Amino acid sequence: MTRGVILVAALIVLVAVDGSIFAKERLKTHGQRIFLELALVDPRSLMQGDYMALRFRIAQGLSPDASGSAALHIDERGIATLDPRPTRDSPRIRYRVRDGAIWLGTNAYFFEEGTADRYATAHYAEFRLDRDTGEAVLVDLRDADLQPLAPEPAPGTP
Repeated sequence: MTRGVILVAALIVLVAVDGSIFAKERLKTHGQRIFLELALVDPRSLMQGDYMALRFRIAQGLSPDASGSAALHIDERGIATLDPRPTRDSPRIRYRVRDGAIWLGTNAYFFEEGTADRYATAHYAEFRLDRDTGEAVLVDLRDADLQPLAPEPAPGTP
């Protein structure tokens, strides 16, 4: 009896985790591409490797009192800002408040140790937005012209 309960519980956990992974992958593939301007810092974590702590300009216009969603205006290049006059059809992004700070999908971007210089020119975060739920998934960082950041040179090249 106990083994059966443990097996059923493990199966439920696996199904839930797989469902979450599937939903995020679907969003990365089919979500609307938007870019959020960064206001970033670049600490190093000895426990986690190199990473960039992310803050977003639009968070400055959101209330840190409670989690919710915010209406977005998305320009022709895909850059999202807060919509001062939202309509019923305005896309929305969900945000959460954690430790008094606004959290939009993620608060960190991890990268391979020793490649921090590549991310120094990051100006925008590329997200995929689910217009139905407001859920956003970070997929990349971009420069000021919305171009992918320069790749690392191959070993042995200047």
